[in-house]
Amino acid sequence: MREARTRWPRQRDAAPPGGAAASPLASVTPTDADVCLRACAAHSTKLVAGLDRRRTALAEALRHLLSVHAATPAGPAPAASSIPLMRRPGKAAATAAAPLADELLDPLLAVGNKALDCGYEDELKLALLIADTVLTQRKGSRAGWRLRARTLEAMGAEAEAVEAYERYLSFTEDDGFGIAAKVVGLRAGARHQDELLRRLERDCPAAAAYADRPVTESWAEGLARQARGDREGAEPRLIGALLAQERSGAPATEIQEATSQYLGLAMEAAGTDPAAVARLTEIAGLYAEQRRSRMRGPVEDPTFGGVEWTTVGEFRNRIAGRSICLVANSQRVGDSSMGEEIDGYDLVVRFNSYRIDPAATGRRTDIHATIHKHGFNWDQKVHTRLVFGGVSGDWKHSLRNRLVPGAQQYLGDESLRWPLRDIGRVGADVWPAIPTTGFNMLWLLDHLDVSSRLDLIGFDFYESGAYRLPGAMRMPITSVHEYTSEKAWVMERARSVTDMRIRLR
Repeated sequence: MREARTRWPRQRDAAPPGGAAASPLASVTPTDADVCLRACAAHSTKLVAGLDRRRTALAEALRHLLSVHAATPAGPAPAASSIPLMRRPGKAAATAAAPLADELLDPLLAVGNKALDCGYEDELKLALLIADTVLTQRKGSRAGWRLRARTLEAMGAEAEAVEAYERYLSFTEDDGFGIAAKVVGLRAGARHQDELLRRLERDCPAAAAYADRPVTESWAEGLARQARGDREGAEPRLIGALLAQERSGAPATEIQEATSQYLGLAMEAAGTDPAAVARLTEIAGLYAEQRRSRMRGPVEDPTFGGVEWTTVGEFRNRIAGRSICLVANSQRVGDSSMGEEIDGYDLVVRFNSYRIDPAATGRRTDIHATIHKHGFNWDQKVHTRLVFGGVSGDWKHSLRNRLVPGAQQYLGDESLRWPLRDIGRVGADVWPAIPTTGFNMLWLLDHLDVSSRLDLIGFDFYESGAYRLPGAMRMPITSVHEYTSEKAWVMERARSVTDMRIRLR
């Protein structure tokens, strides 16, 4: 008999009268910047060097935040102290919150996102604290609402996450991160989960007797009875534990995990009983549907308009002998009058959240190169779309979520997913920084070496600032890339350089 984990939080064993209590996470907790910075300093002291690259990245982000804070006029970096990460506001909350310096906003959000990436309980609490700190003083911060929503989703507080996602959407016109689809998916997943639990409740009326009992008690009794071969005695106790979880307001992630364990145990107990296997197969289908809905949102056209995958070899053949220009998302391009010249190339390549102003940027986009993490311009029709990403699973998930049917004829396959690392075999020991979308693209074109002309338009590596879609303009120029190294690489290979054009071929 397979053992099942019983990680039921004790505080949720008994449901409150009248059902689940209102979630304390539903509203932003007013938080002083000083409280948040002391918590960050305290967390920094707890992180030790290890093999977890996510916590290593968080430690680097924390060090950067604290160094920026030390350099601000407000004073030195806060001393580490045992400030609770989920401190509730007391009398001090009625007074004016300590101001959050503008210089600290981006580093603080970077720490929050790195903490969220870790996914551990302490780091999720830190991420939520940071989101609440930002939103205490910047109630309209899109980055703050998105961080809060993503953190709540990771914590399993889906209703609160949906509310935060909707607040984010109310402050933006360009849904580059696919939040609307995420909200639809979360709501659909909740409906499927409810349908699944109601089906279990109908199929096993005896489970109602255990729905108001402590979760751990009913689950342990069910496991014990199943171990003795008492299937009829185990079933109502296991289902009753699931219902008790729902009534006590347990996080959606915990209910999903428990449901998965129950299905495994029930399938094992059903053996070759055709009726039992057929019933459990239907329930497993509901479980799979709620997981899919939460992961990817709605997918109306699974074929995505008949898009064709293209390999690195096929892509090479399509660009061979063609003149190509790569147009930067820089203010230098936005202030230019290069539009007609840009449209004169055989192929025009643009990046991520590019913005079109015909006189300055030209009209055409033949190849759209983008990172998988956001969906700006994925709805714009192009001949070829290359989506870059370092982690295969995340890349595939983004394609399922963000690809717009009919918006592209060709889509780069996994051979084109991460050119510098996968095609060039250039590891972090040689190139430590994460390559930008632009660098991955220009490296790929330089490596294939089949273009009659290869020009970079407006590439000043953000010295002039960004020129993007309005919805992306508030996004910081990320610090994970090393623009100095990319610029040096380009200049070593440049055949001619002017203010607006760098020619590589």
